[in-house]
Parts: sequence; C-alpha cells; structure tokens
Amino acid sequence: MKFKFSILILLALGFTATFTNCKKDDGTNIIQLNLFSIEDDKAMGLQVSNEIASDPAQFPLLDELQYAAAYAHLRRITNEILNKATLKHRNDFLWQTKIINNDSVLKAFCTPSGYIYVYTGLIKYLESEDQLAGVIGHEIAHADERHTTEAMTSALGRDLLIKMILGDSSLAGQVTTGLLGLKYGRGSETESDLRSVEYLDKTELDARGVGRFFEKLIASGQAGGPEFLSTHPNPDNRVEAINNKWKELGSNVGGTFPERYLDFKNSLPK
Repeated sequence: MKFKFSILILLALGFTATFTNCKKDDGTNIIQLNLFSIEDDKAMGLQVSNEIASDPAQFPLLDELQYAAAYAHLRRITNEILNKATLKHRNDFLWQTKIINNDSVLKAFCTPSGYIYVYTGLIKYLESEDQLAGVIGHEIAHADERHTTEAMTSALGRDLLIKMILGDSSLAGQVTTGLLGLKYGRGSETESDLRSVEYLDKTELDARGVGRFFEKLIASGQAGGPEFLSTHPNPDNRVEAINNKWKELGSNVGGTFPERYLDFKNSLPK
C-alpha cells in the first residue's frame, strides 16, 4: 500500500494531529483530518478484499455461479442505491458486493472504496427489501464518507502508520483484522444512518429501512447483543433521528417488497 510521501515526512518529524469535531448542516459530527488519500482507500479496500477471498474458513463466500439468483437480488438492491443516490465517490470506487455464507452472524460491512459484504444470517433475519437496503445504505455511507480512514487516522499509532507507509510485509493479514474490529464514533454512525435515509429516499424503497432494522432488533430483545452491534452503537435513540430525517425529506412512503425479499431468502443455502 502506497501513501503520500508528505505524510511520511510529517510522521517522521513527530507530527501530532489534534482531532476536533465540527458540525455538518444535518448536525452530525465529523473528524476534520484524514491522512489517507482516495488512492489509499482504494488500495486498502483491494487488500482487504484479497485477504477475505484467501481465507474461506473465516469468510466462506457464497459461490456466485451456484447462487446466481441470490447475487442478482443483492446487486439489484445495491444498485438501486448506487445508481439513484448522490454519492461523492460513485465513480471513484468499485462498489462490489459479496455474500458470506454464515447464518449465525447478523452483520454487513463495507471496506474502504466500496467492497460490500453481507452475511446470510443478516439476510435471513430481515423481512423486507427496505430493511436490507437500509443497512446496505448505511454501510455504503461509511465508505463514501471515508469514515474508516478517518477513524484510522485518529486511532492508529504513529509506529503502525509508518510501517504501513513503508509497506512492512509483517503487517500482512492485520489490515483486515483491524478494519473489521474498528468502531466508528457516534458522529460517523449518525451520519451513516441519515445518509441511508437520503439514499433510499431517491429510490422505490422506503427510506426508513435502516430504522426498521433497529426496531426489529429492539423488538426481538437483541439490541445489545447481535454481531452487527459489535462495531455499531446501540440503536436506542437512533430510530427517532432516522424518522425525523425521513419527515424532513417529505415523508415519502416507499415500497418494502416482502414477497420479492422472500424470493431472495429462498435463493440462499438452506
């Protein structure tokens, strides 16, 4: 992975960044500094994608030929967002989608530069397309707003950053582990929630999907426990903000398509 030489100079000189929060117009907090470039995001996303593909024991990817129908459903839902929503990096990133065959995990994640992974456990847990689209929209926002490299800028120690800049081979495999365990700040999570509402508001799907996912977690008594929440804050109080954003955008009622979603679930391994 190659990083800007100017960053290496700053770190070598003992540069210490001061991270402050500021408010966007929608009230979300953002980190002002990101030491990584768009090219760094792309290189990191590719590296993580390669590491996942080479580790089928931990990440058993669903075969695309055998389960072509399942991938068609997922990509139709994802493309509904990508092709209609306004994204900063729609043309910069690849935006690839994969399904991980693990029914015990209620999770989706998106690496830097838009490699999107959805677990079969999450797909089977949900009940309609808008719910899954809401979660995917949330993950797309993390990539499009570059939350991962913002968080890494804040969290990584100087020594590790220097090793990454210099391409230290001893870090092989550590990037994926670090990224999947990364916890975003409350501001980034709120921003991704609200971006998901904005993205879906421009589609045929109901824009409150991510809020309905959180409502389902709360109703089933799983709000504090599912794997999804190991890297996402508790959903309490987030549903209200999501619904308020939906109202602000005009309270447009979109489709949920439960029958179509059932076809999706039936196309997965039993």
